[in-house]
Amino acid sequence: MALVTVKPTRPDILIARTVSRDTSHHAEMVSRGLTWGADEKILLLLAAAGWVATRGGSEQLQRAGNHVLLVTVVSSLMPHGLKAVFDQTRPDRKTVLGHLHGVSFSGKREDAFPSGHALHMGSLASAAGTLPPLPRRVIRTLAVGLSLTRIVVLAHWASDVVAGFALGAFIERLLRFWTGFPYRSSKESDVAGF
Repeated sequence: MALVTVKPTRPDILIARTVSRDTSHHAEMVSRGLTWGADEKILLLLAAAGWVATRGGSEQLQRAGNHVLLVTVVSSLMPHGLKAVFDQTRPDRKTVLGHLHGVSFSGKREDAFPSGHALHMGSLASAAGTLPPLPRRVIRTLAVGLSLTRIVVLAHWASDVVAGFALGAFIERLLRFWTGFPYRSSKESDVAGF
């Protein structure tokens, strides 16, 4: 049994009711497929493959590989730890209408807070801040879109997604101190005054 019970906010309930009432079976099925893009198992596999691919590369590339792998591992473990502390019933357990429109059950009943998928996407969006403008915008748009699928499939309340996304961004920024990402060459550090 968890230590803290989290209740959905009024806006959470309003959003979930709207999604339950207005989302078509087709939109729910598309969202259910897209949500796999933020699944921890897939992201861990991609991060591990990326880490292996960066070995033997430049110091900058290896540091980026280390950072991505560490952020992905921490972002995978964090929601499990938090869900042991916090209980919150998922919105898909509180709807009949949504199930008539095709919503299926997601995860464990009391594991709504926070959204692990959104936590991963928040860390990805934060790391994208080191990229040039176009890829940064594309990745951040994708991260927000994949996070929103968790609301469409009624796996999470909107506040679970916002909290997960913000926590993911915070974790990614915090881990930069340990991994030294983004890499700055000694020339860049001298120019920046560091």
